[in-house]
Amino acid sequence: MTKVVDEIVLAEPRGFCAGVDRAIEIVERALAKFGAPVYVRHEIVHNDHVVRDLREKGAIFIEDLDEVPLGARVIMSAHGVSRKVREHAVERDLEVFDATCPLVTKVHVEVRKLAAEGYSIVMIGHSGHPEVEGTMGQLDSGIYLVEDESQVARLEIPQTDKLAYVSQTTLSMDDTQSVVNALKARFPHLRGPKFSDICYATQNRQDAVKLMSRQVDVVLVVGSRSSSNSNRLREVAERHGVPAYLLDDALGLDPSWIEGKSRVGITAGASAPEALVQGLVEAVKAAGASSVRRLPGAEEHIRFPLPKGLN
Repeated sequence: MTKVVDEIVLAEPRGFCAGVDRAIEIVERALAKFGAPVYVRHEIVHNDHVVRDLREKGAIFIEDLDEVPLGARVIMSAHGVSRKVREHAVERDLEVFDATCPLVTKVHVEVRKLAAEGYSIVMIGHSGHPEVEGTMGQLDSGIYLVEDESQVARLEIPQTDKLAYVSQTTLSMDDTQSVVNALKARFPHLRGPKFSDICYATQNRQDAVKLMSRQVDVVLVVGSRSSSNSNRLREVAERHGVPAYLLDDALGLDPSWIEGKSRVGITAGASAPEALVQGLVEAVKAAGASSVRRLPGAEEHIRFPLPKGLN
């Protein structure tokens, strides 16, 4: 007889972070104050359910500001945008509400400051991710992307006397440190940020998965495939020897993933609503789980202010 699930173990913290809460609230407040439509450049956060819900409320998601009527309102996504995108918004006389996560904005400020001091900059991140494009787009030149250790040896930087690094905020802490170590081995005078660019929420959720991985037989991560931090949670669990799967919601649950597993761990990326987690809990309960246990974890009380005009 196949063993049924005995226990569901919930990671703490999980799900929405302060930057995601703020970004969604900006769109909802703009819709309430000005009415539909409200234009949003790129997905406000990387979660299909969130985007679908806001679209139904009247948000129009676009990738190019030329799609926005002259003088209209536009919201910049939580991932941040390049300097050229902001200049384009000015050219089109758009009223901009900035939903960029303040922790991403911190990295933008850092990049501009380093460049002003004459530094070349290495960015650790994933090619094509909007946060990476926005951060690298703060400068016209002098910033170089590496995705992993193997690319460090192939870096061609004309000026290395003054060299610094920054990173995407949603990376794996362990992977990022490996790249930093490789950079320091090649460039001993490399300068790093005073505090890690990887955000508190990413770190807390990865720490929670590390703790959970020691106590479960499989990890289920609620989050969209486009979500960097959700993908990193799956990778963290796998790196700690536990099979892990990323799914949008309970409908994505493959029964074979939990077949024969006594303890099922569940977490969620920083852009995944808690309602999706609870839906997955109910689906796993249907497989026979009789108890749900919440692990201890970091408490998060951070809240970021809204832009002027939406307070």
